[in-house]
Amino acid sequence: MDAVRRKPEIQRPKSSGVVVPHKPKWHQRLAALLVYGLIRSVAATVRFEMNDGSGLFNGAPRERILFSIWHNRLALSLVLYRRYVVRFALERRLAAMVSASRDGGLLARILEHFGAEPVRGSSSRRGARALRELAAWGERGYDLAITPDGPRGPSYKVQEGVISTAQLTGLPIVPTSYHLNWKIRLKSWDHFQVPLPFARCRITTGPVVRVPREASESQREALRQKLEETMQAITRD
Repeated sequence: MDAVRRKPEIQRPKSSGVVVPHKPKWHQRLAALLVYGLIRSVAATVRFEMNDGSGLFNGAPRERILFSIWHNRLALSLVLYRRYVVRFALERRLAAMVSASRDGGLLARILEHFGAEPVRGSSSRRGARALRELAAWGERGYDLAITPDGPRGPSYKVQEGVISTAQLTGLPIVPTSYHLNWKIRLKSWDHFQVPLPFARCRITTGPVVRVPREASESQREALRQKLEETMQAITRD
């Protein structure tokens, strides 16, 4: 008998393992424009007050810095950068870590409206590559920003990424938080804070944290804990 002819096996392409950040859809781009306009409108009515524990904000900081701010306080973070940095040094620019997820696409577009450079990644998606990209922006002279508990939490817990970025770039970490006396807190994992018109915003920065390039694993962990304690101390809900 003739041998039974078998169908050749289909060779399926192997996944490269590369995570491609989601690009914003048209409706996300429209939503980002509306959110940008809303933030600018509300911020114009907010009364800001600075309590500078870092000693850097008597005018624009003289050195490039790495902002560490909680995920639930993103709403006014870019307004604060414009108000306390760009206002005194128009050439200053900011690059910030943004999730590679679909929701991150919306936030990335909002950052672009504010003139900031989004770097797509997180601890769970494109983490190491995104940190290298963020560090590269720092080498180009940009200030950097990271939400150390984002994008999934747990809330008010500093993850490793901000320490790694500071070690790669040599930039000082500026712990940053603010308190709103009038706001809406969403039912999200971080209870995201939405400022209301005519609120009072009291910004607090803590003592700068520096991570030596030659820091050991134990030193990195000690500095991570120090940053977490500082940020929790300057945070009031």
